[in-house]
Amino acid sequence: MQPDIADAHPDASDAPIVLDGSMGEGGGQVLRTSLALACLTGRALELSNIRAGRAKPGLMRQHLTCVQAAARVSGARVEGAELSSTALVFEPAGLWPLTARFDIGTAGATGLVVQTILLPLLFANGESRVELTGGTHVMAAPSFTFLSNTFAPLVRAMGADFAFELHRAGYYPAGGGRVELVVRPLAEGATLAPLELDAAAADDGMHAIATTAKIPESVGRRELRQLAALLPIGRKQLFERRDKESVGPGNVVAVHVPLDDARTSVFTSCGKRGVPAEKVASDLAAEVRAFTSARVAVDEHLADQLLLPLALAGGGSFTTTAPSLHTRTNAEVIEAILGTRFEVDELGEGRFRVRVEGEPLLR
Repeated sequence: MQPDIADAHPDASDAPIVLDGSMGEGGGQVLRTSLALACLTGRALELSNIRAGRAKPGLMRQHLTCVQAAARVSGARVEGAELSSTALVFEPAGLWPLTARFDIGTAGATGLVVQTILLPLLFANGESRVELTGGTHVMAAPSFTFLSNTFAPLVRAMGADFAFELHRAGYYPAGGGRVELVVRPLAEGATLAPLELDAAAADDGMHAIATTAKIPESVGRRELRQLAALLPIGRKQLFERRDKESVGPGNVVAVHVPLDDARTSVFTSCGKRGVPAEKVASDLAAEVRAFTSARVAVDEHLADQLLLPLALAGGGSFTTTAPSLHTRTNAEVIEAILGTRFEVDELGEGRFRVRVEGEPLLR
């Protein structure tokens, strides 16, 4: 029998979720978080002004794939699921495990689809296996490297059981990357466990990997030289990788920063035609330095992505840099739907603590 997730949450309501997609930073995060919570609570979603804050508003291919995947998970009736649509009606019928393949059709980010369906699948009543084709290392989206090394271990520490595997990398503009997500549900009556994250970057052990595909290998070497000049990375911690399997050309450089609690924070940047390798590496180094100098546990992007799992756990906290508009918008969406409270305390010297308080969602 299909479990009634809505009844498991004391604040659940039959009233539809009505949101204006232009709220806050007005991007795709409003769509992804509200879709996930519609699936988890069983409440209908009415979303207007989708991605109104973007140069090309409305649903693009990766956003449309998020809608399609969420609809398969929840058996939803959907209106407005088409390219460029700025309004959506999403009426879930339940919550089921999923075995499916989705091809975004472009270099649209597979990681954003994973963000949408991972948590709902943890509350389904059977194992799910989802294959996604599209971009795995693209700009303005979490890379597979980040998700697998930084985000996934934390969600597993909360009690989630899932595997996330890269079969082929996909870069902009060709895409063609392929990832597989296997999710085993929480035990009946279980929930996610809160996290308390306070560790900071360790003093040594930082390393960098530059990957090139169908472009000169010298691009990666130049990136690594620049990183070594700007960050405390020794020559033996610089690694070149040649990707011979990708569909099209591409480049990604990653810096792995060990933390005092044995976690790893990964920072990535993608090369772009016309942008010098030194510029790609310098911008990445600046992001890494901002994180390590703040002595916080969670970087700006991870802060955004931890809000929903901690809300489902009913609590937790972490130290981070100043919350971005993206993070504040995500918190606003979650608060509007679940009633979760997010408190942000400034600790000084660029450090902040985010506290999450609410009711846990039981499977």
